[in-house]
Amino acid sequence: MNSKPVRHILLLSGGKDSTALAIYMRDHHPELVMEYVFCDTHKELPETYEYLIRIESYLGRPITKLAAEEGDRGFDHFLTLYRGYLPSPQMRWCTRQLKIEPFEKYVGDDPVYLYVGIRADEHREGFISTKPNITPLYPFKEAGINKEDVFRILQDSGVDLPEYYEWRTRSGCYFCFFQRKIEWVGLMETHPDKFEEAKAYEKPEEGYTWVQGESLDELSRPERAQEIREQDAKRKAQVAAKRKPRTLVEMFSGEVAEEDDGGACLICHL
Repeated sequence: MNSKPVRHILLLSGGKDSTALAIYMRDHHPELVMEYVFCDTHKELPETYEYLIRIESYLGRPITKLAAEEGDRGFDHFLTLYRGYLPSPQMRWCTRQLKIEPFEKYVGDDPVYLYVGIRADEHREGFISTKPNITPLYPFKEAGINKEDVFRILQDSGVDLPEYYEWRTRSGCYFCFFQRKIEWVGLMETHPDKFEEAKAYEKPEEGYTWVQGESLDELSRPERAQEIREQDAKRKAQVAAKRKPRTLVEMFSGEVAEEDDGGACLICHL
């Protein structure tokens, strides 16, 4: 029988839901000695690191950053190991190698309650770890907290949203393959250096591109980028035409209320 005390761990992704959960748990369960953990791939946006500092300030506790790199064992190491095969929805080796395995190593065999920021209005459990000593808990589901509540928590705390939400709907690596095309355009416009770094990883002649059927070089051409902007504007107009009267979510999130993530990696995007 494991006689070790149970550890309480909350994984932060740099996104709105896990951040709101950290705030909620601090304010509603101050008796818990919570460990706040962020899996750092070293491929995150600058805004994410800035947001983590803001979160730390509110929580009054440090966020442990688990480096994906041990020596040279970062993204580039594993990309070589996978023979240049870029991660994709069909082969998410980045999530396993850069997020889950560093976290499982950090936890070891200790009994852990892992607090997960899935909301009451979501219908997913999500995969983080299958280790038997890790028990996932879903406080938002139990408390009936939905998306609008999450935005209220963030606003009331003063932490608010990360700045990348002005052009992106998710946390995670700057070259995340789950990004929509308009978000790639946003990366190109906001962080042209990161866009070029992402483009350098592609091998279009071998079929290795971040966006299925289109290279970033093709996507970045002025006429193509403009076409993507126009398509996105049309989509937003269609959504707005069907939308009910403005809610708190819309008031505080602008255009960032996410759509279906299409199976996006839970550990990266909460």
